[in-house]
Amino acid sequence: MSVAKQYQRIQEVVQNAYEERTPLYISGSGSKQFYGRHIDAQKLDVSHYGGIVHYEPTELVITAAAGTPLKEIESALAKQNQMLPFEPPHFGDKATLGGCIATGLSGPRRPYSGAVRDYVLGLKLVNGKGELLHFGGEVMKNVAGYDVSRLMSGSLGTLGVLLEVSLKILPKPKVETTLIHPCSSGRAQELMIEYNQQPMPLSGTCHDGENLYVRLSGTQESIASARQFVRGDELPDGQDFWQSLKEHQLDFFKSEQTLWRLSLPATSKIDIKGDTMLDWGGAQRWIYTDVDGNTIREKVARENGHATQFRNADPAQEYFQPLPAKLRQLHMNLKLAFDPNCILNPSRMYSDF
Repeated sequence: MSVAKQYQRIQEVVQNAYEERTPLYISGSGSKQFYGRHIDAQKLDVSHYGGIVHYEPTELVITAAAGTPLKEIESALAKQNQMLPFEPPHFGDKATLGGCIATGLSGPRRPYSGAVRDYVLGLKLVNGKGELLHFGGEVMKNVAGYDVSRLMSGSLGTLGVLLEVSLKILPKPKVETTLIHPCSSGRAQELMIEYNQQPMPLSGTCHDGENLYVRLSGTQESIASARQFVRGDELPDGQDFWQSLKEHQLDFFKSEQTLWRLSLPATSKIDIKGDTMLDWGGAQRWIYTDVDGNTIREKVARENGHATQFRNADPAQEYFQPLPAKLRQLHMNLKLAFDPNCILNPSRMYSDF
């Protein structure tokens, strides 16, 4: 079946659902089904609509159908010594590009290379009325007007069904090394802030409760210069650590407690007792705690941050940080513009959205 026919079938399903006001649950491989609220709706399986549409390494752009496995994309890039700079987590062997964009999740490299949305150049989608829309393009100069393409990152399928995505890519660094330094979390936070203020090729900083891990990516010369300031010993096979961190395969992530993700200024000294891992130079914090969810969010909000129930969430609470009234209204206006009958992933992000 041609690509056009595949997209037409998705349009028809959404058009019928729009006319009958039938809620749809957009589903790919299911690797990130845990992320966000569970919803009761008719399943729209888009996992079979995959394949790399266009890839020219010299242009540093790749376009692929939303159902394309991330493994397939990363394998094609690796053959050309290139990569997805935001280092997306898979959380499963069958993770797709569509799920990557819809969740907007980035890996350890995010604070140093940018987030998913920073690399989205253009996309095709079907909105809540079954209309085929195309935003952006395959060139990095195409940024005029409101950037709807990047708006889709992290929207969890509430604004449209992704069909194709064009991404900017980057060459892999020539050299990478990981240094490990035993220290307390307080000291690790101080060092992370200190390192972030220096002109060095950082690509990952994490404290697992016992050790500070620092990844340097660049040339031999830049890494040699940085090692004069960064404490620690070289960790053999350091990439294994970052892969395990990205995919939540470290022992820290094996608890059955609710895992909270706190997004905060790296300098924040927020007081929430629990088992904590510092990531993104201290700006992202993973925590298991017995502290009440409302209290967590109040404390995080005072620090200009937000808190998310990431795994094993309590369904009695919102998964994501509640929005201020004006921002919530803006979200609702966007939702109604793209999905007038609110049939696409209803309540996936918020119970009343």
